[in-house]
Amino acid sequence: MKKILTFVVAAFALVSCNQAAKMAELADQVKINCDPEVLEVVGGFINADVAVTFPAEWFHPKAKVVVTPVIVYQGGEAVGTPFVYQGEKVTENYKTVSKDGATISEHVTFDYVPGMEKSQLIARATVYYNNYEVNFPNDIKIADGANTTYMLVCKDGTYEPMKDKYQEVIPEDVEAQILYLINSSNVRSTELNSKDIKAYQESMKNVMNDERRTIKGTEIVAYASPDGPEKLNNKLSSSREESASKAFKTVAKKLETGDVNAKSIGEDWAGFQELVNASNIEDKELILRVLSMYSDPAVREREIKNMSSVYKSLANNVLPALRRARFITSVEYQNYTPEELADLVENNIDVLDEEALLRAAANTKDNKLKLTILKQAINKYNSERAKFNSACVYMDQEKESDAKAMLDKMSNKDQCCVNNMYGVIAMRAGENDKAASYFAKVKCSHGAQNAAVLDILNGNYAEAAKKLSGSGNCNEALALILTNQLDKAEAAIKGSCAKCSYKKAIIAARKGDAAKANAELAKVAKDEALAKRAITDIEFAKIR
Repeated sequence: MKKILTFVVAAFALVSCNQAAKMAELADQVKINCDPEVLEVVGGFINADVAVTFPAEWFHPKAKVVVTPVIVYQGGEAVGTPFVYQGEKVTENYKTVSKDGATISEHVTFDYVPGMEKSQLIARATVYYNNYEVNFPNDIKIADGANTTYMLVCKDGTYEPMKDKYQEVIPEDVEAQILYLINSSNVRSTELNSKDIKAYQESMKNVMNDERRTIKGTEIVAYASPDGPEKLNNKLSSSREESASKAFKTVAKKLETGDVNAKSIGEDWAGFQELVNASNIEDKELILRVLSMYSDPAVREREIKNMSSVYKSLANNVLPALRRARFITSVEYQNYTPEELADLVENNIDVLDEEALLRAAANTKDNKLKLTILKQAINKYNSERAKFNSACVYMDQEKESDAKAMLDKMSNKDQCCVNNMYGVIAMRAGENDKAASYFAKVKCSHGAQNAAVLDILNGNYAEAAKKLSGSGNCNEALALILTNQLDKAEAAIKGSCAKCSYKKAIIAARKGDAAKANAELAKVAKDEALAKRAITDIEFAKIR
């Protein structure tokens, strides 16, 4: 009896073993498809959807099959979460496969590891039947991997220094005026000998002797005060234009004045408003409101005269100053040239004002000197722009901590450009969520372009392409490649650097133009990092 029992057990074991072995032997009937067909790294992860297809009559009702996805790459393996399937008579809680077969969809995800650029996603499977297990004789290849083109994104960030207000040519006016009596256009001798006229003549002599100043021309402008009939005032203003023009010939007898042009304005409402606004006249706000409410001169005059309590003050203190003619000579002052600024920086930097220091710093390509000039602007003028521009220099030198320290010294940190640079600093440090919060506050184009870098890193390629459209940013072509807009991508590449050639090679390879792809890769040879990358880059698998 014991022998019979032993025989039965052995026979049962043999059957069990044979069942498992039979399923493993027919392993090539199990198919696994992958989407995408070529693995892609997105945001530091490899994600793919696989469909495992078991044929009819293959899966034994009492068997289990464990399928383990594995990425095999240069330097190691990454083992994913196994999928477990069971036959119809297995009472465990796995996905059931009937004798009619089935296609079951699964999702796989792996952390990216350097080296996976040249890899394969495979499946290793084991059949379990009773207490026996048999491995599939061969691994099942699922997909090649992995595309890392998005990693070509430039994370340097885009920013620019604050602008200076330095004027290479500064317009100036030398001005004097003569006053008339009410309803008169006669020029009094006292006016021609006034302090104002003498100061004008003295200033003009100084201008004539100044090599940095050029006289551009003179304008004579005549007015009438806005009291009385408008028609009469216009006629009076024209007469004053004539008398002032004759008087100016006497005033400017020994002066260079350039071309002289004369004009009549008529009633001087603009001057009236200016003088009232600067005065302490009672109810001046009411007078100014009348000017804003009415454009008709007659109505204005009537409403103001109705304010009898203040009109006397206007007649005594404002209106006489508007019965006038002005002599206005336009002069251009030639500011320091770039060469002069450079010399002054070296020999007499203390004479430079804030704007000149900012311009001198912008003119030099020497970062050490640039920082020295900006330091002078900070120390002497507490210049906010110099602080920010110093941060830009530090960013150019990849000294992010120094840049942040300089930004922290600024009094107004809630400016677009400051938030943008804080964001770039965070992005360079890999603090992408923090960077995104900064870029969200930035309304200028730099913020959008930098936010697009985060979109690329997160796999939001279409959004990145939208933000970078027409920007000329170096990442624009990459975003277009990642969205497979190859012609647009090629048109967006303007430079001739190694990275530009590499992108052109990718475009050519995707279009199937092996000759062009290899020609562009030949230009990359001197860039050690890109040349090394090209060897394993799956973008070029079909042209090798």
